[in-house]
Amino acid sequence: MKNWLLVLTLCAAAQLGAAEIATLKPLFDFPVRDTCVCLGPDGCYYLTGTTGHPTWWQTNDGIRLWKSRDLKTWEPLGLIWSFEKNTTWQKGRTGKDGKLRRAIWAPEIHCFKGTFWLAYCVNYGGTGVLKSTSGKAEGPYEDVKPDGPLTGEIDASLFDDDDGRVYFVFQNGKIARFKDDMSGLAEPPHLLKPANAKQVGFEGAFLTKIASRYHLICAEFNVNGKNRTYDCMAASADKLDGPWSERYLAIPHGGHNMLFRDKEGGWWSTFFGNDATASFRERPAMLPIRVDESGRIQPK
Repeated sequence: MKNWLLVLTLCAAAQLGAAEIATLKPLFDFPVRDTCVCLGPDGCYYLTGTTGHPTWWQTNDGIRLWKSRDLKTWEPLGLIWSFEKNTTWQKGRTGKDGKLRRAIWAPEIHCFKGTFWLAYCVNYGGTGVLKSTSGKAEGPYEDVKPDGPLTGEIDASLFDDDDGRVYFVFQNGKIARFKDDMSGLAEPPHLLKPANAKQVGFEGAFLTKIASRYHLICAEFNVNGKNRTYDCMAASADKLDGPWSERYLAIPHGGHNMLFRDKEGGWWSTFFGNDATASFRERPAMLPIRVDESGRIQPK
């Protein structure tokens, strides 16, 4: 019964969000996956994500950044971290096919503690965090743990809570608190579980707080008729240690996204298009969101 209820809920949510998603247009015409946007203290927005098409599944150059004052016009700032100049432990790995796998996936830019941070993963498994030594979004950046990855998985994110504690969030909703000096993890990771499933989604974890309530989003492939969609699933809780709500479909086709607040206090979701039924493919985009009467994130 629970599985059928989940399917019905997913279908209903997909219909509600379809009109908003269908009208989306890319912010600019450059291949970007796993789009992330951050508002800086200078009043500018910064955007990053997985780049390096068409070889990004195998290799890419590193981390690229864009800058905007109005969320409409975006200025490319180029590579702010590269394998050529900045590697520490990210040497890459040669597979059984003899091909090198060395790419940065899903970098996220965050601003807290007076500077910018980049959470990232490598495509052969391994997560890390970079700190801007200048306090500027364009860096230069240094590894907080240059001797090796923080975890052996993928999809790294950061959450700065109201009490000043910083948490590392990754993969499918695993979480661990950072040490106060940001040099590494202060505790073993554990999984945040929704009430109705083993996980919110299988990858792309991101955590934030809206109106004093925690919201965890993750990416998940869902089957809707003959279509397989890459969606943003979500769950919420009053406390980090739960209990967490049932998981639900928040942003159709919005898998591996993140949420950010604009200068006026409005909330947005990023988007990039990763299934055959999305309105476009692998381009950066965003849409306004709201929290509805039931406490669920929905397209606005």
